[in-house]
Amino acid sequence: MPARAKKPVSVVTGGAGFLGSHLTDRLLAEGHRVIAIDNLITGNPANIGHLAGNADFRFIKHNVSNFIFLPEEKLDYVFHFASPASPIDYLELPIPTLKVGALGTHNTLGLAKDKKAAFILASTSECYGDPLVHPQKEDYWGNVNPIGPRGVYDEAKRFAEAMTMAYHRYHKIDTKIVRIFNTYGPRMRLRDGRVVPAFIGQALAGKPLTVFGDGSQTRSFCYVSDLIDGIFKLSQSKFHEPVNIGNPREMTIKQFAEEIIRIMGAKSSIEYKPLPEDDPKVRQPDISRAKKILGWQPKVEFEEGIKKTIEYFRNASKSAGSN
Repeated sequence: MPARAKKPVSVVTGGAGFLGSHLTDRLLAEGHRVIAIDNLITGNPANIGHLAGNADFRFIKHNVSNFIFLPEEKLDYVFHFASPASPIDYLELPIPTLKVGALGTHNTLGLAKDKKAAFILASTSECYGDPLVHPQKEDYWGNVNPIGPRGVYDEAKRFAEAMTMAYHRYHKIDTKIVRIFNTYGPRMRLRDGRVVPAFIGQALAGKPLTVFGDGSQTRSFCYVSDLIDGIFKLSQSKFHEPVNIGNPREMTIKQFAEEIIRIMGAKSSIEYKPLPEDDPKVRQPDISRAKKILGWQPKVEFEEGIKKTIEYFRNASKSAGSN
């Protein structure tokens, strides 16, 4: 028992989500005890089902926009990953999205302050909005429409960053901010509105792949294990300014659709629809800071990562069909 007490203790909000569950796995593999907190409005208990019975893992169903009470005397890390994160979610849940960015960040920072823990904020490339600078570096302030439909997510994260830096400067909390770019991999929801599950789901069903606009807008896709590796390295660093974590390999949405069709051997065509309001035209991280400070860069090639993701969705759709 004494040996177990010496393990670092980490809280992961949004712990049943896509990224939160992968982060939980990584922390457990690094010898941490993990307390995952999630209200399951977008999280999925199946993402953490494999951890049932693990003595180093505990799950609490709770909305972190409300006060968080944890009796643990000691916490070492608080990872704030709770938030709707796909357009379909934050457009359906605009007020909870704003609340978890504001009240949830306030509550988790308060928890970190009370327990003298390091705090790691999951921020987003959406802080850059529809960028006028390409690729995006951390010192770019962004081009965001605060009253547009996407503003509820963009501004929630921008406010969360401001509050995190205020706690760092005023309360001397050890804080880190990760700006997460497009990430894909197993445990994404098939119908979460993001381009990777959307295209794979449409190809699996033999439907046309829906491309918004003319497909010339770009995205940069990072495999989930690479992203989590960067986040873990950041958590162990002494750096407090925001850090981009993502894969700089940029491709147009049209190219991405064509790659999915090719890799899956699908018969799907491409169907074009109007571009949603404030949809970013370009998205590519400048990862110079992550390389220099963390010694991090992505390792998983696109084709390798996308094949693993396709396999996950194939199995998920089979099991859903058999229920």
